[in-house]
This record gives sequence, C-alpha cells and structure tokens, in this order.
Amino acid sequence: QVQLVESGGGLVQAGGSLRLSCAASRSIFTFDTMGWYRQAPGKQREMVATITSGGTTNYADSVKGRFTIYRDNYKNTMYLQMNSLKPEDTAVYYCNAVERFRGSDYWGQGTQITVSS
Repeated sequence: QVQLVESGGGLVQAGGSLRLSCAASRSIFTFDTMGWYRQAPGKQREMVATITSGGTTNYADSVKGRFTIYRDNYKNTMYLQMNSLKPEDTAVYYCNAVERFRGSDYWGQGTQITVSS
C-alpha cells in the first residue's frame, strides 16, 4: 500500500501563488501517471493536471498557463506550482497516482486551497 500526503495548502489572495507537494511513502518510479484533482463545494471532483512517468503533462483549460505540474522521482514527490490564483480555484486539492501493473489507484487525503478576492 502507498500513502500520499499533500501539503502546501492554505489561504491566499487573488493573484498570489502557492506550491502544493504530494509526498509518497515509497518510490514513485512505477507510478504511470500522477495528478492533481480538485473538488469545490457542491461540485464534482475534476482533473487539474496530470503527468506521466515520461513527463508528459496535461492541464485543465481553466489552469493552463497558470499552473505547472512536475515530479521528482528521486524525492518521491510530485508538485503543483500555482500562480495567478483566482477565487474560482478555491477547492480541496487531491493528489492521485496510478500504478497500472498493480492495478492500483491511490489518493491523498486532500488539502484546502482558499483564494480570497
């Protein structure tokens, strides 16, 4: 089993920046895809950004040009750099990892991001 622990959430003013971290309890070399998802109150969970083991990234249209996802396999950690934050970015952000050869899908416990206007 793998534990994913998010950190870096908090309260920030619109236009500000935050960096989220997702630390895994073991090596992430075998994680085919890692990603960040978010869920705002009353809304469904949505994909924010994903990154494959080969470094291919994918972003939701709403965050393109503002957020950057990257992973450091040697530190067993994935990051989400968030710039130019908007009030509509307010949500609980979750870390996800998919490990296909085990048929496993892992989730963190979530971290709250609140952007004030």
